[in-house]
Amino acid sequence: MASISTADFKNGMCIINNGKMCTIVEFQHVKPGKGGAFVRTKLKDIKTGRVVDYTFNSGTKFDSVRLETKKMQYLYNDGADYYFMDNDTYEQMAIPTDTVGAATDWLKENDEATLLYAGDELISLEPQMFVELEVTHTEPGFKGDTATNTTKPATLETGKELQVPTFIEIGDVLQIDTRDGRFIKRV
Repeated sequence: MASISTADFKNGMCIINNGKMCTIVEFQHVKPGKGGAFVRTKLKDIKTGRVVDYTFNSGTKFDSVRLETKKMQYLYNDGADYYFMDNDTYEQMAIPTDTVGAATDWLKENDEATLLYAGDELISLEPQMFVELEVTHTEPGFKGDTATNTTKPATLETGKELQVPTFIEIGDVLQIDTRDGRFIKRV
């Protein structure tokens, strides 16, 4: 691993801080009128996704980690593992459900996902930013409910439940933002 100092920081860079792999969300070099310079940072823990503020003295050294992303196609899930295929080599790979995590709500067969690696270790899995999923269950909307922004629960084909406008019906295909689980539009 390469050693870097606070002067080398860039947004998105991965470092090891207190034994944890973190990406730099943002940073700011500060030179006060008196005293030494320091660097304010927001670091995102790769494993937990938690963002924490840290302040370091200027010149502090860290180990950097090289991150690589790989696009793979989601094939199927057998209950214990999720199976993905590399589009270049057609090699299949099984990933345990706990590693896939919350992305299971947005993955449907044949969709692409981005896998993030640090060396040979799989760190996280990100679904596409916008996915199109079919509504499998929702209560019918009532005529006249359009005056305000009323919503109702709907179950998607992946089993995820979210709030949608009252005009959505069973069989509609919805575009969903996977970052926050928001309904975008009906497709």
